[in-house]
Amino acid sequence: MDSTQLSWIANYIWGIADDVLRDLYVRGKYRDVILPMTVLRRLDTLLEPTKRAVLEMKTSLDTAGIVHQDQALRQAAGQAFYNTSPFTLRDLRSRASQQQLKADFEAYLDGFSPNVQDILEKFEFRNQIPRLSKADALGTLIEKLLSPDVNLGPNPVLKADGTLRHPGLDNHAMGTIFEELVRRFNEENNEEAGEHWTPRDAVKLMANLIFLPVADRIESGTYLLYDGACGTGGMLTVAEETLKELAKARGKAVATHLFGQEINSETYAIAKADLLLKGEGEAADNIVGGPEHSTLSADAFPSREFDFMLSNPPYGKSWKSDLERMGGKEGIRDPRFVISHAGDPEYSLLTRSSDGQMLFLANMLSKMKHGTPLGSRIAEVHNGSSLFTGDAGQGESNIRRWIIENDWLEAIVALPLNMFYNTGIATYVWVLTNRKPDHRRGKVQLIDATSWSKPLRKNLGKKNCELSPEDIRTICDTFLAFEETEQSKVFPNEAFGYWKVTVERPLRLEGVDPDRIYTPKELKALKESTPRSENAPPVLRRAHKVGKTSPDPLLGLFPATVGGKPAIVEYESDPDLRDTEQIPLLEEGGIEAFLRREVLPHAADAWYDPSSVKTGYEVSFTRYFYKPQPLRTLEEIRADILAVTKETEGLLESILGKGL
Repeated sequence: MDSTQLSWIANYIWGIADDVLRDLYVRGKYRDVILPMTVLRRLDTLLEPTKRAVLEMKTSLDTAGIVHQDQALRQAAGQAFYNTSPFTLRDLRSRASQQQLKADFEAYLDGFSPNVQDILEKFEFRNQIPRLSKADALGTLIEKLLSPDVNLGPNPVLKADGTLRHPGLDNHAMGTIFEELVRRFNEENNEEAGEHWTPRDAVKLMANLIFLPVADRIESGTYLLYDGACGTGGMLTVAEETLKELAKARGKAVATHLFGQEINSETYAIAKADLLLKGEGEAADNIVGGPEHSTLSADAFPSREFDFMLSNPPYGKSWKSDLERMGGKEGIRDPRFVISHAGDPEYSLLTRSSDGQMLFLANMLSKMKHGTPLGSRIAEVHNGSSLFTGDAGQGESNIRRWIIENDWLEAIVALPLNMFYNTGIATYVWVLTNRKPDHRRGKVQLIDATSWSKPLRKNLGKKNCELSPEDIRTICDTFLAFEETEQSKVFPNEAFGYWKVTVERPLRLEGVDPDRIYTPKELKALKESTPRSENAPPVLRRAHKVGKTSPDPLLGLFPATVGGKPAIVEYESDPDLRDTEQIPLLEEGGIEAFLRREVLPHAADAWYDPSSVKTGYEVSFTRYFYKPQPLRTLEEIRADILAVTKETEGLLESILGKGL
């Protein structure tokens, strides 16, 4: 079936919403009825041929007292779902009263298999039935979906003379229609779309970024795909299509298993329904969702590893409730987020509770395959805060450090502004793998794709541009080329790292004895009662014997005389003079060279404590791609001033009168 016919069917179903629901629902709520009804009609057409066999199987299973009936009933239905009620939708169209129709329709819904019940529950479709029945709209909906004008079944519909009236819809075509309806409803609700639905152009780019680098190394076999924030499932289905196309073009036969998790009930129902409609019953069973299934606090696939993963997690969304369910920051022991790294057996990846987006990336990294030739490849969309938020030692920085020091980060691609429906902020695609090719090892590529897009004829919410196929090809070619250009920069991993160093200065108090070592109790009393003075001698807190400890002023070990004897002393630090320096890992000579050059000329008594040094990582696109605008020349400025002066000549006089 060609795209024109598919579009006509989608338009027909869209028209049902306008015809039947216009006075019952606001437009943004049409989908609450139309999507589940479309699903029901399609499932009904698939189950009609085996209805009698299912009912007979149900009777025999009940007679035999068999409790676990699901697999047997699926087999009888010839599908991954079934309905054990005595009704089909065609049976319900003849009901004389709305009351009888409502009762039988509810019985019809109750007869579906558990996987369909889950979809209906998450759609909250049963909540709509009283409203539809009271307005006499339920029968009209069923009648229109059963109309001979449209065919949602797999078999062709013939005219009376035996010629073709409507071709049959295969699973792929039905899935395409359903996705088109979802897309339209999401665009109708622009304020919500970005939360649960990633634009198709962005998804295609992400799929190409994870598959193209290994396209020639993909072998025939089975591959597992995963999305930890799967929304309506679009990323998984596009990724599946892309993988199969690339494999087929290279003479390979691949099978895929899709896995996803989604916390929003409605979008989870859409994702699961879409897969059922495409005939992917097993994949539908691998989609887990609902409010009780948060990816962060209730991982649905803790022991699974995946070949390819891609996701668009929520940005700036609090995960405080998840944190509390996991035991709080002090009690959490989830191996996805508390790991061993850099000699720390409890290295924390926990981010601020106000934004959990980076934890979705950590979740994916915990599911990488380490024992296969291709390992795992990941593409995930983040906003700008993922690049730099979090100080050294904090969760966000620790995640970046863990990724980069393990050499998993291949590239970060800056997308055009206003790419998504509900935000105009900058967004970035992170591309990661644990099987970097040799020429990429130890390096990270940054790509500025902000200028590669085409404007939309009509804005969709805040989305005013899209990536054309040519733009996607340009970005992917730049990624694969791995060369330095105006839009592509390549850096060693260490270029993004830094040491956070605390620089101390001695406490100087008026009237202190320069030859005396003060106890902690005395120091506390002095700080509370004695004024500071830049000209006072530093307060001594500890002394070491010469010979047992070597002097090293930069480490806070100063040569001095105490009680007339030479000693190595430590000064009490002044918290008011304490400062921090961020020193690049690539600093020639390291921390001490930097301090000697940048700090000691201005504060000769400064020192630092090596045990307090923390390592952090951040990525600054602005630093690498910023293009300063040249200042205007004096001639241009003068010309502007003269032009404005000429325009305003006589204006004041005309306002206030000629007598001024």
